[in-house]
Amino acid sequence: MTDSIAAGSIVIVGAGQAGAQTAISLRQAGFEGSVTLLGAEPQIPYERPPLSKKFLAGEVGTDQLFMRAPDFYTSKNIAIRTNTSVSGLDRATRRVHLIDKEEVPYTKLVLATGGRVRKMTCPGADLPGVHYLRTINDVEAFRSQFAAGLKLVIVGGGYIGLEVAAVAIKRGCSVTVLEMMPLVLNRVVAPEMSEFYSAVHRAEGVDIHTSTTVTAFEGAERVERVVCGTEKFEADIVIIGIGILPNVELAADAGLEIDNGIVVDDCARTKDPDIFAAGDCTNHPNALLGERLRLESVPNALAQGKAAALAALGKPEPYAEVPWFWSDQYDLKLQMTGLSKPGDQIVIRGNMDERRFSACYLREDVLVACQAVNAAKDFIQSKKLIAARAKLDPKRLEDTAIALKDM
Repeated sequence: MTDSIAAGSIVIVGAGQAGAQTAISLRQAGFEGSVTLLGAEPQIPYERPPLSKKFLAGEVGTDQLFMRAPDFYTSKNIAIRTNTSVSGLDRATRRVHLIDKEEVPYTKLVLATGGRVRKMTCPGADLPGVHYLRTINDVEAFRSQFAAGLKLVIVGGGYIGLEVAAVAIKRGCSVTVLEMMPLVLNRVVAPEMSEFYSAVHRAEGVDIHTSTTVTAFEGAERVERVVCGTEKFEADIVIIGIGILPNVELAADAGLEIDNGIVVDDCARTKDPDIFAAGDCTNHPNALLGERLRLESVPNALAQGKAAALAALGKPEPYAEVPWFWSDQYDLKLQMTGLSKPGDQIVIRGNMDERRFSACYLREDVLVACQAVNAAKDFIQSKKLIAARAKLDPKRLEDTAIALKDM
């Protein structure tokens, strides 16, 4: 690294998993200059996935969510400023403007601004009792209410909605899921997988309504019912999970390129040589898949954080990995790798009735994605096949006696 970088100041906007990993990787790479993490939330960097699972269920506490203990950052001389909101960037003077008018100078800047929940704007959406789930504070605002008899309505049948449903039903809540698409998990899994998860949730007592659009929320002092056209659903509380939006405003206002995220190259570099970006907020190229992506996933946040750190130090290493995700619901561990598209051929390996199977997606016989339910070996082995763009025989793929690695 150059002397100027070695002695400089690297500022990271966003103290989520991508931002924290960037700071950690800077120190691991030997950077001895100033590292500052600016985070809007009151907590130090923590893991988000457990929020809708074990944290919501009360199985882990806040301290167990932290990526590193507080003294780790002190020992590595990483300054974390929580409850700190950024109002703008000045690329000409290389300064970050905080909302309280303070200015923080930087030699290199990393934007790890993440995303925010997509909010509903229909009548009554701001009533007390209507919640979203993105942060520790969000969960702490409603999880104590999860008790037998509570009428919970969940708007959105994606991963977050179904994970919350699984926790709530185990607490004895009356749970209704409202999904505007024809199937739950409609955008991310095959119809067979969607129908499997719908059947599992319904067997547990969840009331699922698809092709159902919320038009209003009603209540006197707090939400009491959810309106879907002529139909109404009674609710003590409502949790909305309809996706997130990338936080690109700082980058856009500073004149950086935006296209469904902050546009970066495969080394997490923006068009400004002093600014990098990582995590949910970025649109980046993936050489393995041959397309640009904006991924909302922990593995991507961590890997891209490492890439941003190295690039900021003048040691760029192209980043390209097969995307992977996971979801825990009841006794089901869903592990997914690759990205499917409408029209892909679906091959089911295993017995869905036994709750141990994989949905494999082929595009012109090339394996492009695998979604494994309680089938960890398929998940692990499919990653290499997807990266290699392996061409598979659908008939052999159906045969669980043949391991994926042997294809």
